[in-house]
Amino acid sequence: MKESKTLYWKLSAYFFFFFFTWSSSYSLFSIWLGQEMKLSGTETGIIFSANAIFALCMQPLYGYISDKIGLKKNILFFISILLVLVGPFYIYVYGPLLQYNVLLGAIVGGLYLGIAFLAGIGAIESYVEKIGRKYGFEYGKSRMWGSLGWAAATFFAGQLFNVNPNINFWVASISAVILVGIIISVKVEITNQEIERAESITLKDAGQLFFLKDFWFFMLYVIGVTCIYGVYDQQFPVYYSSLFPNEAMGNQVFGYLNSFQVFLEAGMMFLAPFIVNKLGAKNSLILAGFLMAIRIIGSGLVVGPIGISSMKLIHAVELPIMLIAIFKYLAANFDTRLSSVLYLVGFQFAKQVGESILSPIAGRLYDSIGFRQTYLTLGVVVLTFTIISIFTLLNSKKNKRTNQPVGMLEEVV
Repeated sequence: MKESKTLYWKLSAYFFFFFFTWSSSYSLFSIWLGQEMKLSGTETGIIFSANAIFALCMQPLYGYISDKIGLKKNILFFISILLVLVGPFYIYVYGPLLQYNVLLGAIVGGLYLGIAFLAGIGAIESYVEKIGRKYGFEYGKSRMWGSLGWAAATFFAGQLFNVNPNINFWVASISAVILVGIIISVKVEITNQEIERAESITLKDAGQLFFLKDFWFFMLYVIGVTCIYGVYDQQFPVYYSSLFPNEAMGNQVFGYLNSFQVFLEAGMMFLAPFIVNKLGAKNSLILAGFLMAIRIIGSGLVVGPIGISSMKLIHAVELPIMLIAIFKYLAANFDTRLSSVLYLVGFQFAKQVGESILSPIAGRLYDSIGFRQTYLTLGVVVLTFTIISIFTLLNSKKNKRTNQPVGMLEEVV
């Protein structure tokens, strides 16, 4: 019991400082690209697309290595060391490269951000979820502290950005130093059985997932629903700040809004396991999809800062339910030996594929038809795929006829 509590608090602290680091350097990323780097919506879309492409290249690798090494913390230590360099990278490498050549900057930035944050978060989340299953604490209650870390950083990010954007980048590096100390202190007991179970995984095991039609139906939900919220969020700060008399005021208010949203999100992370356990994983995924459709379509219909702020805050309810439901859906329906591969490929990888395709398209739409019309288009896409998923996602009770999860059945496309 004592060991469980110790690990819970240490991994919760790791979540807090990882998200604090990420938020400090990334929450105003699109504003930094637009206002500091002077990039257009199309160029910004290209950069987000590059970030997504490099992240999706790393996610299968992270997933396979994570399952192969089991409960060892090697990947988290590697990511922590990499994040210490985030400040110098933005200031002395990324920014100058983007001003010299956007495409070259996009490639170098995508490589670093993909490995450190965009793919790294999936490896961290799947690791903590595994530890939670072993030591008996809910992943959502630990992940809640990540939301609080993001909120704490965004509360000051807008103000610091108006003083000097580089301050946020240095704050991120300092936070990452604390991150390294935390992961060094984490000690997990690993049994011989757990080592053998992890080492038994082969590339063939992972490859067989792609012959399961239910795995493809899950990825259809991810591409058609979950990846849209990432595309929506990418340039949302630019639109939000444009609704104010000047950009500086918009940046500052957005920092407050984002911080408030993530505090609400943290509270929902605590409640989400109860909601998902009550509704079931599939119904929770459908609920999250409908909430997302309402949020994005609503963003295209409302007028003014108050209306758009209220739409943005729906994210605080939708995201925690979706994240918890995804872990529980995968654990209920597929082979748990492959939990990291399932999460990083079935969710994170598929999400990044969708974002890499849609980011440049959304960027062009923002430039040509404006934000509001683009939001209406994206919202209709989410609504359509959510309705389709009602008929394609699995109900857990379908699998009561067998003790094996779907991922172990002889079921092929």
